[in-house]
Amino acid sequence: MEQLKQWAADNPTLYSVAKYVLLVVFVFMIIQFVRRLLRKQVIDATARYKSQKGIEIIGYVILIFLTVSYFTGNIRDFTLAIGLFSAGIAITLQELILSIAGSLYIFVVKVYKPGDRIEINGIKGDVIDVDSIYTTMMEIGEWVTSDNYSGRIVKLSNSFVFKGPIYNYSSDFPFIWDEFNLPIKYGSDIELAKSIVVEIASKMLSEYTANSKSQWKAVVSKYYIEDAQLDPTLAITLNDNWIQFNLRYIVDYKKRRSVKHMFNEEIHKAIEKTQGEINLASTTLELIKIPELSVELKNKHTHANL
Repeated sequence: MEQLKQWAADNPTLYSVAKYVLLVVFVFMIIQFVRRLLRKQVIDATARYKSQKGIEIIGYVILIFLTVSYFTGNIRDFTLAIGLFSAGIAITLQELILSIAGSLYIFVVKVYKPGDRIEINGIKGDVIDVDSIYTTMMEIGEWVTSDNYSGRIVKLSNSFVFKGPIYNYSSDFPFIWDEFNLPIKYGSDIELAKSIVVEIASKMLSEYTANSKSQWKAVVSKYYIEDAQLDPTLAITLNDNWIQFNLRYIVDYKKRRSVKHMFNEEIHKAIEKTQGEINLASTTLELIKIPELSVELKNKHTHANL
C-alpha cells in the first residue's frame, strides 16, 4: 500500500486516469449485472427487451455525468463543463451524438419498435433490434419481388429518424389497403362475374375486415383523420380491350402476397366452373381491313440493231 501511495504521489496524472478507468469498468459491470438479472427475472420478451435497453441508456447518462464531474472536480461547474464538452465534440462526433439522440427519441416517442415493419432512408424491412446507435433490420424487397425477405441484415444509424420520413406498416394500425385487378372479356356475364368476385372477397377477407374495424376506431380517436371504407369495394372500368374489375380491400401487412395468391386461385376456379359464361381477357390485335395494294411491273426490252 505504501508503494502504491508513493506511486500515486509521483504520478498524479496516471493515478487519476487509472481511477477513472476503474470507475468506468465498475459502472459497466453494474450495467451488465442488472441486464443479466432482468434477462432471468422478466418473462415477457417485450418487457425484457425494453428494460434492458432502458438500463443501457441510463448507464450512458451516468457515465457522462461521472466523466464530467470527475474531470472538472466540482459539481457546480457541471453546466459549464457540459457546454464546453458539447462545443468541443459537436463537429467530430456529430453523427454519433445524433445516433444516441435518435435512440432516445425512438425509445421515448415510440417511433418504431422491434417487430415493426418500416421503411426508412429508402430501406424497407422488419426491425429486429434497436440499440443506442443502430437500428437493425431484416431487409425486404430489392431483387426479391413482393414483401419477401432478401436475406440481408441492414444496420442503419438512428440519426436517420431526424433526416427524413419513416413509414411504419404496423404501428397503431397493422393493416394496409391493396388492390386486385381482373380483366374480363367483353360479352361475358358481368353480373355473374361481379357476384363471384364479391362473394370470394367477402369470404376471404371477413376476418381482416372485422379486426381492422376495431383498430381503426382507435386510430380515428387518436389522430385527426377521416373515417375510411374498410369493407371490400369493387369498381368497374371499360377500356379498349376489356372490362377492368378493380377490387380494393384491406389486409394484414404481412399477408399481402398470400392473399393475392388466394384471390387468383379461387377466382380462376370459379370462372372455370361457369363453362364459358365468363372469360378472362388478354391483349389482342384485330385487323379490320387490309388496304388494297396496286403493284405494276414494267419490263423494258432494248433491241440493238446490228
